[in-house]
Amino acid sequence: MIPRLKKVKKFIDLPLNKRQFLEEHNRLSPVNLRATISLLSHFRIEKKSLFKDNNWSIDKLRKPFISWLTATAIEKKHKTT
Repeated sequence: MIPRLKKVKKFIDLPLNKRQFLEEHNRLSPVNLRATISLLSHFRIEKKSLFKDNNWSIDKLRKPFISWLTATAIEKKHKTT
């Protein structure tokens, strides 16, 4: 018999605030891609065109956020070497 997994609330396509987005992103991400509120704030400043309102949609913003986060990490690594 296949064990049942605990149901986890999914936030796909729901309007989320920044904290909810952070919690969902970190739940789905490996340790090296975990975020903080300050990282999300910097992302929003740099990627203003992605935000039409205060909605932090997982579907719309998670992939661009991960791309931005990895690019930012690579830039920091090159600056320190």
